[in-house]
Amino acid sequence: MEDSSSSAAYIRLVHRLIEECILFNMSKEECMEALSKHANIKPVITSTVWKELEKENKEFFEAYTRSRAERASERETRQRIQSVVSDSSKERI
Repeated sequence: MEDSSSSAAYIRLVHRLIEECILFNMSKEECMEALSKHANIKPVITSTVWKELEKENKEFFEAYTRSRAERASERETRQRIQSVVSDSSKERI
């Protein structure tokens, strides 16, 4: 019995850490890497728990994925604008 309760506690820990990753706007892959590096959690464990969370919270994860894509697009646009501005200021010199 203790084995299943310690397994459940471990899964709850991974779940909580995934929630922290989400607060930092991490992708599943970034979360797997971070938990592996900083919490010594095997990527397959993180991936499995993440997939279960996706099943249980489909709408949230769909919105989260869209939000991450929109932010990435905004970041790209900002970087392009900064590059154009930087290039044009170099031409004046």
